[in-house]
Amino acid sequence: MSTSTDAPGAGRTLAVDCGGGGIKASVLDAAGTLHVPPVRVPTPYPLPPERLVATIVEIARGLPPAERATVGMPGMIRHGVVIATPHYVTRSGPRSRVDPELVAAWAGKDMAAALGTALGCPTLVLNDAEVHGAGVVSGSGLELVLTLGTGLGSALFDGGVLSPHLELSHAPVRWGVTYDAYLGEHERRRLGDAAWSRRVRRAVDGLRPVFHWDRLYLGGGNSRRIRPVTLDALGDDVVVVPNSAGIVGGVRAWALRAGSAHHPGAG
Repeated sequence: MSTSTDAPGAGRTLAVDCGGGGIKASVLDAAGTLHVPPVRVPTPYPLPPERLVATIVEIARGLPPAERATVGMPGMIRHGVVIATPHYVTRSGPRSRVDPELVAAWAGKDMAAALGTALGCPTLVLNDAEVHGAGVVSGSGLELVLTLGTGLGSALFDGGVLSPHLELSHAPVRWGVTYDAYLGEHERRRLGDAAWSRRVRRAVDGLRPVFHWDRLYLGGGNSRRIRPVTLDALGDDVVVVPNSAGIVGGVRAWALRAGSAHHPGAG
């Protein structure tokens, strides 16, 4: 694909943030500035890989051209290949019944290759929290990113380098309940923001001795719902960042991703 400065889309990145409830996308310039306002569509279900690819291609058609793409999606994504994804294997979305056929369809799916072919440009596919983190980390010290939304997302950066992904969301936090269930949107609605915020604090306090981070970033759509009194108690090393980082990180992800030479679709 041509990368000359006068080519359509030169220097621009299509950034797509795929969540359990919605898919957002925009096009950014080389500085990470939005070229157009983000577009959002509800996440369609059931969602086999081919339908997600078609949905992203359809969104891209309505946006300005770009020379590369970054796609963040939930789950364990390793070198652009889906090892496991939580929501897209269900019949009608988060917390609905898991469909074994969708589990099989997603396992081992090379989304970087599939999207690169469909979009006609080099495509980077990462866990959505990793893209989110790329938009906010300073590049200094050990930085942990936790995204609070449908469930819990996580990404770890050391000196600006993205560490191998761990699905922290599936670790038990208490009595066999996972972080995903403990802090997810379903529980926030059930408990209310005040009680849910206290859960966020307990989770942060529990993770602090595990990571000994220099900075913790709390992002995702629900980070803005954390009560001020809870934020004050979390400490100066904890920062709430805007959910727009899931789009803005689409540019920096290319520079911060780990093992860049080994990612399929990286061009």
